[in-house]
Amino acid sequence: MSPSFSRTSIVVLVLLLAVASSGRAEQDGVLWESTSQMSVEGMPMQMPAQTTKVCSAKEWTRPPSGGDRNCTSSDFKRVGPKATWTVRCTGKMAMTGAGEMTFAGDDSYTGSVKFTGGEMPMTVKLSGRKIGGCDNPQ
Repeated sequence: MSPSFSRTSIVVLVLLLAVASSGRAEQDGVLWESTSQMSVEGMPMQMPAQTTKVCSAKEWTRPPSGGDRNCTSSDFKRVGPKATWTVRCTGKMAMTGAGEMTFAGDDSYTGSVKFTGGEMPMTVKLSGRKIGGCDNPQ
């Protein structure tokens, strides 16, 4: 192998690696570790907290998913660090709710959803912290 061929090969390899690493698109979403904990009025024990990882859009346009297919969220509004929305659940556990969360910078949030209309009023406490980037936001 001639010296010019190996130098050319090295230069091409370095350029390909540089293009590949700089050509990587910035990740579309933010990976959050989200925790929710439900409490029911009149029950002394709280339910255990549930923690999940959620990929959301960088700019929030809807509340964190509650996971119940019978519940839909609407009227999501974010003004400064505060977001609010409403929830409507149908089926056996029909009820309505109002959610609110406050962001602490871009790295964390706390909040709650208060439900009424069911057999017993309940509150779901929410918290989350940013743990990285992700592709395919939900």
